[in-house]
Amino acid sequence: MENEFASVWFFNQGWKPHSFQTESWKAIAKGKSGILNAPTGYGKTFAIWFGVIAHYYTHRKIETTVSKKKNLHCLWITPLRALSKEIGKATRQVSEDLDLDYEVELRTGDTSISHRQKQRKNPPNALITTPESVHLILASKSGQDYFKHLEFIVVDEWHELIGSKRGVLIELALSRLKAINPSLKIWGISATIGNLEEAKEILLGTKQPGVLIQANINKRIAIQTVFPDTLEKFPWAGHLGIRLLDKVIPIINQYQTTLIFTNTRSQAEIWYQQIIMNYPEFAGLLAIHHGSLSDEVRFWVEEALHEGKLKAVVCTSSLDLGVDFRPVDCVIQIGSPKGIARFLQRAGRSGHRPDATSKIYYVPTNSLEIIEGDSLKFAVSNKIVESRIPYIRSFDVLLQYLMTLAVGDGFDADQIFQEVIHTHCFSSISPEEFDQCMALLIHGGSSLSAYDDFHRLVKIDGKYKVTSRKLAMRHRLSIGAIVSDLMMRVKLFSGKYLGSIEESFISKLNVGDVFWFSGRQLELVQVIVNDVIVKYTEKKKGVVPSWMGGRFSISPDLGIAIRHSFQNIHKLTNISDEIKFLKPLFAEQQRLSALPYESELLVEYLETKYGYHLFFYPFEGKLVHEGMAQVIAYRLGLIKSATFSIASNEYGVELLSDVKYDLTQEMLQQIFSSKGLHEAINSGINVQEMARRRFRDIAGIAGLIFQGFPGKQMKGKHLQANASLFFSVFSDYDPGNLLLRQSYDEVFDFQLDEGRMQRAFERIADHQIILSKPERLTPFSFPIFAESFRERYSNEDWQSRLEKLKSQLLDG
Repeated sequence: MENEFASVWFFNQGWKPHSFQTESWKAIAKGKSGILNAPTGYGKTFAIWFGVIAHYYTHRKIETTVSKKKNLHCLWITPLRALSKEIGKATRQVSEDLDLDYEVELRTGDTSISHRQKQRKNPPNALITTPESVHLILASKSGQDYFKHLEFIVVDEWHELIGSKRGVLIELALSRLKAINPSLKIWGISATIGNLEEAKEILLGTKQPGVLIQANINKRIAIQTVFPDTLEKFPWAGHLGIRLLDKVIPIINQYQTTLIFTNTRSQAEIWYQQIIMNYPEFAGLLAIHHGSLSDEVRFWVEEALHEGKLKAVVCTSSLDLGVDFRPVDCVIQIGSPKGIARFLQRAGRSGHRPDATSKIYYVPTNSLEIIEGDSLKFAVSNKIVESRIPYIRSFDVLLQYLMTLAVGDGFDADQIFQEVIHTHCFSSISPEEFDQCMALLIHGGSSLSAYDDFHRLVKIDGKYKVTSRKLAMRHRLSIGAIVSDLMMRVKLFSGKYLGSIEESFISKLNVGDVFWFSGRQLELVQVIVNDVIVKYTEKKKGVVPSWMGGRFSISPDLGIAIRHSFQNIHKLTNISDEIKFLKPLFAEQQRLSALPYESELLVEYLETKYGYHLFFYPFEGKLVHEGMAQVIAYRLGLIKSATFSIASNEYGVELLSDVKYDLTQEMLQQIFSSKGLHEAINSGINVQEMARRRFRDIAGIAGLIFQGFPGKQMKGKHLQANASLFFSVFSDYDPGNLLLRQSYDEVFDFQLDEGRMQRAFERIADHQIILSKPERLTPFSFPIFAESFRERYSNEDWQSRLEKLKSQLLDG
C-alpha cells in the first residue's frame, strides 16, 4: 500500500523513506492508532504527516458531498510553542511543495483573539496547538462541535508530557474527543523511554488497542569527556566547571555551531558571561536561551540558529525537545545531565540528520563527576533508559476538567464518569470518589457548603453548567497544570531581609531547627505565609540549603550506571579513560578508608574539630539522600538523643553531631533497615508542612484559589495564605477530602520519592556494609563536607578556608 504523496515528495527531496516511515503510513491507512518511536532527526514528523494527508485526500470526496463546510481533520498537540512553530513550518512546506490545499494553522499563547475566532468559524484542515489550548476550546460554547469531524490526534513528544499533569490533561481531553468521534485515530510520537508499551496504553486508553512502531536505527553517539590538566584528589562541587572554559573554547571553534547545555538558568548565565568576558571575539556569535527570557529573545535565537548565524548557544532544557536546528553539529553538556534520557535527547540535537553521528562532550564540574562519563557510555551502550512515571488519581486536574466542560457545553455526570474511568490516571477511582468531586463543585462539599463562591455548578436540562460569566472567565484564565516554584523570604525578627530560599527546603524544617544561610547560623522561629522568620543562634548544627537547581536529582537508572562504574574502579586493565584518570583519587580513598564494590555500602565515621561525622554513599541522588538522611538521623536519635547537621550530594550523605556513637555492624543493620520506613519518614520528616506547601499547587489547579489576571498575578504569599487556610479547614473538618489526601500522596510519591527510597533501603539490606573509621576526611567525604562548610562562612572567605583545609589533607 504505497503512499503516493510521500513517494513524490521524498523523490523530489532526493531521499528514500525509512522502513519505520512506510510502516507508519500503512498502519494509518488501515485506520490504526499507536505510538511511533524513532531517533531525533530521522523524520518522525513525516512518518505520521503523510499518513494523515493520504487519509484526507482518500476520504475527501465522501466528506464534501455531505457538507461543503470545511472541518478540522487533524489536531497536532505539542508541549512547546517553539516546537509548534517548527512542526507548522515543516508541514506547510509539504503542502506548498505538492501544491495541496491542505491548510495548517497554529493556535498557541501567541495567537491573537481575532485569529482564534476566525479559526473557530472557518477551521483549518490541521491545527497545531498545546494541551492547554485544547481545553480552552472545550471550555467555549459549541467547543465540542468543533471536534465533531476530527479524524486524527497526534501528540508530539509524548514522553515529555507523560510524567506530568499536562499528560493528565491530554488523557482527559482524549477521553471526551473519543466519545464525540469513536472512529478517532490517535498517534503519539515519543523518544525512547523505559516504558514505551505503558506509554502507548496511557495515550490510547484502556479500551483502545494500538500498534507500537519502533525504528530499527542505531544512531551513533560519540561521547567524549573533557578532562582537566590535573586531578584534584579532594574535590568539591563546582571546583572544575568554569575552570575548564579554556578546554571548551577549542571544541566550539572546531565545529560550525554548538549547543552548550547547563542544568540551571543561573549556570547558563555564568557560562555565557564568562565566555564573552574571556573571549570577546564571540560577541554577536554567542547567544543564551532559557525559560526566563522573553519570547522575543528566544524566537530570535531559534531563528538565528536556523539560519546558521550563531557559533554557539548556551541553553537549558528549553532547547531539549525536537526543534530542528540543522546547523548544530556539536553538543557540550556542562555537569552531570542527571538522567540518561536527558543526555540522549541533548546528544540528539547534534547530527540532527539521518546517518550523522551525534557528538557530545561531557564537561564535569568536579573530579568525582568525571566517573559519570564512564557511566553514561555504559548506559548508552547497554540501552539503559529511564521510564516516565505517570500521575495517577490527580483529582485537582479532574476538578479543573469538569469545570472546563461545565463552562463549555455542560456535561452529564454519569457519562463523563464512564469516560474518565477508562483513562490510566483515573482507572481506579470509585463512584463515591467521583461523587465527592461533583459535590465539591456543586456546593463546596462537606466543609465549604456555607460559602456561595463554591456553589459553582447548576444542573440545567440534565447537564451541569456554569452560569456565572465571572466564574467562567476566571476558569478560562486558570486552565493548565504548569505550576511555578515558590521562593520564600528569610527575615529576622527586626524585619531585616536576608535573602530568598526555596520553599521545598523550608517545608522540611521544624520550628527550632537550625540552618546555615549567608554565612550565619539561623534558627527557624516561625513561618508566616511566605516569610521565614529566623534568629541568629549559637547552636553549632545546621542543615545546608539546596541551591542552583538542587532539586534536580540523578535518575534511578543513572544511579545504577554510576554504581556499575564503581565496580570497575578495582580493575587494573581494560578500563575506561575516566576511571584511568581517577585512579590516583581512588588510590587515596583506599589508603585513607576503603573503596566499595557495587554490592557494598561504605560507611565512614570520623571525628574533627566540628564534631562527629557519619558519611555513607548510596549513589541514589541528592533528593533521595535528603530523605534517607532524615530517616537515619531519626533512628540514631532513638538510640541516643542528638541534634544533627545534614548535608548531601548526588553520591552520599553527611550527618554531623556533637554526640559520639559507638557504631557496630548490628547498629548499622538496624538504622539502614527497610522495615518500618513509612513510620520513620512520618516521624523524622515534617510531612504535614510539606503537604501544606504541596497543597498550594493542587488548590490552584483545582480552582479553589484564583491565581490572578494576566499581568496581575496574585502574590505568592496570598496564594499560600489562601491555600493554607483550605488545608487547615480540610484537615480539621474533612480529613477524607480527596485534594487533602492527594497532597500527602504527592509528597510521598514525588517530593520524598518514598518508593525509590524504599528500594534504596532494600538494596542496602542485601549489601555488605563496610564500616571505616578514617583519621581524617577522604576524597569521597570531602565534597559532602564542603557542601556544609561553604555555608558556615561568608562568600569572601569560605573558599580560601576550604582550600587551606584541603592543603592540610594533602600534606597529611
